[in-house]
Amino acid sequence: MPEPFAGTVRAARADDLPSMRTLLQDSALPVEGVDAHVQAFLVAEHEGTLFGMVGLEHYGDAALLRSLVVHERARGSGLGAQLVHAVETAAARDGVRTLVLLTTTAAAWFPRFGFVTTTREAVPASVTASVEFRGACPASATVMQKALHAR
Repeated sequence: MPEPFAGTVRAARADDLPSMRTLLQDSALPVEGVDAHVQAFLVAEHEGTLFGMVGLEHYGDAALLRSLVVHERARGSGLGAQLVHAVETAAARDGVRTLVLLTTTAAAWFPRFGFVTTTREAVPASVTASVEFRGACPASATVMQKALHAR
């Protein structure tokens, strides 16, 4: 198992976009909507290299956790959990009450953070209007959500 991630988690910048796209493409995740929402992403950086990222798209008091990815060299370092906690903290601070995600590969991983499987019909309509729900993620993706409490 790799050492614990020793880098920093920070807000994404426009100059991070090429590395962000590469991280997503290397993990077969959609890149649609990333350019338009770069300000909604957190990135994990160590010595100038991006090792992970996660996005938080706001839709009223609901938000979409999207594009959580950790570079294969940092998997097992706790970085994924660090990114989930950071994005949840930001969401709660911003008044988000419901956090939603779509996943094709990590449905067994997210319950450790309190996410439960749900249906597309149970998701707030504002979130289902997102690029992810409209087609960037396949219809077969597992839908999960979690209630948050303001911090």
